Amino acid sequence: MRKSLNGVWELYCLKETGGKNPPFGVMPGLSNSFLTLSANVPGEVQLDLEQNGVEPDPFYSDNYYSYIKYENCGWVYRKTFDFSAADSADGSELVLRFDGIDAVADVFLNGVLLGHTENMLVEHEFIADGIIKDGENDLTVHIFSTFDFIRQKDYPVGVHGSGDRMQLPYVRKAPHSFGWDIFPRMLTAGLWRDVYLFSRKKTRITETYFAVSSVNENGARLRWAVRFDTDCNELDGFEIKISANCKENSFCFSVRPGFTAVNSSYFIDSPRLWWPKGYGEPDLYSVTTALYLNGSLVDAKTEKIGLRSVRLIRDFTPGAQRFEFIVNNEPVFLRGSNHVPTDVMHSRAKGKIESTVRLLNETGCNIIRSWGGGIYEDEELYERCDESGIFVWQDFAFGNAAYPQDGSLDENITDEIKKLIKRIRNHACLLIYSSDNEIDMRYRNMDYPQARQSYNKISQELLPNITSQHDPYRYYMASSPETPFGLTVDNVPEQHTWGARAWFKDDYYKHSSACFIGEAGYHGCPSPESLRKFIPENDIWPVFNRSYAAHSTEDLRYSEGLGRIRMMADQVEILCGERTENIEDFSFVSQFAQGEAIKFFIERSLFLRPNRTGIIWWNIVDGWPQISDAIVDYYFNKKLGFDFIRRSQYPVTAFVGELSGWDHPFVIAKCTLADAKVCYKITDGDTGETLLEGQKLVPANKNVSAGGLRIPLSAKRLLQINYTVNGRKQFNHYITGTPPYDLKTLRRWLGIINANGDR
Repeated sequence: MRKSLNGVWELYCLKETGGKNPPFGVMPGLSNSFLTLSANVPGEVQLDLEQNGVEPDPFYSDNYYSYIKYENCGWVYRKTFDFSAADSADGSELVLRFDGIDAVADVFLNGVLLGHTENMLVEHEFIADGIIKDGENDLTVHIFSTFDFIRQKDYPVGVHGSGDRMQLPYVRKAPHSFGWDIFPRMLTAGLWRDVYLFSRKKTRITETYFAVSSVNENGARLRWAVRFDTDCNELDGFEIKISANCKENSFCFSVRPGFTAVNSSYFIDSPRLWWPKGYGEPDLYSVTTALYLNGSLVDAKTEKIGLRSVRLIRDFTPGAQRFEFIVNNEPVFLRGSNHVPTDVMHSRAKGKIESTVRLLNETGCNIIRSWGGGIYEDEELYERCDESGIFVWQDFAFGNAAYPQDGSLDENITDEIKKLIKRIRNHACLLIYSSDNEIDMRYRNMDYPQARQSYNKISQELLPNITSQHDPYRYYMASSPETPFGLTVDNVPEQHTWGARAWFKDDYYKHSSACFIGEAGYHGCPSPESLRKFIPENDIWPVFNRSYAAHSTEDLRYSEGLGRIRMMADQVEILCGERTENIEDFSFVSQFAQGEAIKFFIERSLFLRPNRTGIIWWNIVDGWPQISDAIVDYYFNKKLGFDFIRRSQYPVTAFVGELSGWDHPFVIAKCTLADAKVCYKITDGDTGETLLEGQKLVPANKNVSAGGLRIPLSAKRLLQINYTVNGRKQFNHYITGTPPYDLKTLRRWLGIINANGDR
């Protein structure tokens, strides 16, 4: 039995006083509510305030500042529902489940306290037996002010957030909720994922675990584990059967458990392996784990798994650093995007997963990094990435802050990480766990004199212990980028290469020592059509005003917020040598610069193979309307860089490198496991002159030099690269010379690229 409790609820707003939450565990009185609304579940109170006409669209202009006054408020969700005991008369237990409560809350059923939550990121379950009744039931959720909750915490000087985000270390909530450079301050509250009542068998499978520890020419070693619960006194008579199939392949085995926990292994002959995009098919097995008692089926679970092995070779030794993933005994080059929540109103993020993965597939990504400043995504993201051959690098939700080291959050964190790991660990796409986003970097920037002052017990002890216990065959990193004391963020194997974000081919970007880039991006202004959806018309041009600053997105209560707008204007001036005169030209040049920048970051990384083994650029799509580094804006409108990046991420990519001596090298990079015949012709985009042509047999997983182009640094030319890979037509381009470039020339070149390129 499963009964959804989604839909319309009553919502009451309660003003908290004295900067403190009212006592926990007390049924809230509603007589002092100063605002009563209808609410949608799943949802957030901010959406309900807008939909009930109380507050304006938070995404338009600087309207989201109208919502800050609610940070000191509590919220009460209330719903009545009918229940019949006949629906669960088989002896199963009844469970009330909330897939997401944001964030600090008490849950009451018929006036009885079921429990207290302090974590928005994971699900919460409560036993309803003995409290639920036949007929009408009353469900009440009291969500307390997160702001007031944090104010009561002790703040030693070693605990801090970044900038104006001092609040974030003491609550398990999406870190970006307190404001970020890519998200507004929006302290959401609400029941943001599904709410439902379900019945659960007393004898049932509780956990399954599948991992491949090794692959060789004969087959794969599958490590597996099953856990089950039962109210039977004796365990004799139980049997576990595991059966799997993938296309024409199948395997099956069974064991008689002597206990409710079983760990074992099984060797699979000639399996179909799962590969990341470009290296082979992402084959998936449908695996059914069945629990029998005395020959009768009592429970079963079916899921999709992929058979693949992963090794991470990592070395921090200066001068000999490495960071390389070996998949099924083959080194792989990974290219992809950082992934942030697709909506600051997290209840809407799930509905955008399919569109987001479609964009990832269009651009040829074979990895995403689920960024540590956000949420843990819905199951659908991992399923789609399994099917697409897209690895997921999973950050835990810790970002850019020094969290308390006194153990006060350990129990909450342990519950969170265990729940997450058990939910996602069987997905083939799951590549690695990372403790956090840039916390090591933050500690290094504090210039502490000894390692002990920057020792992060959470990342160094708590999290690796949890991951080792619950997913022992997967790699873990203690930060991204992980930066041991004594090293710098620009001298470790995996780096976030942001730099000054001035000329994108300056020495910082060209000569980065990164073996693997976890973040690298460049701004691209949304189109005028998209801008007009969230910027008032009288603020559209010029761009130095409050509406743009609000979407930039520093907190305007403490900052003018125009830093990123100025940086984007400076980037436009770098490329064109002058300021533009209207929003159409500004947006065009900014997007052109962004596309060329990320294209350069990708192709430079390819050029540096095998010393560089991958790049995860920033980022695929925005989580709210903003001025950002995303190549697709919040409305899913693609920027110019989308096609530039797509062409740089073919499994076989032909590209022109940077001038060295007299010549630009022409390189063909092959990120597949089969040889390919490549026929190529490079022409001048304006004159049509043939500059280089020929053919090469490119070995599997290698770079091949295919000649050079003698073009002086002073020459500004558009090069068209038309080539075929085993007969399939592909296209790329390259722009020679250095800024400034004439605006009219850039527009003409884009027309040539679009007319001759593979759209």
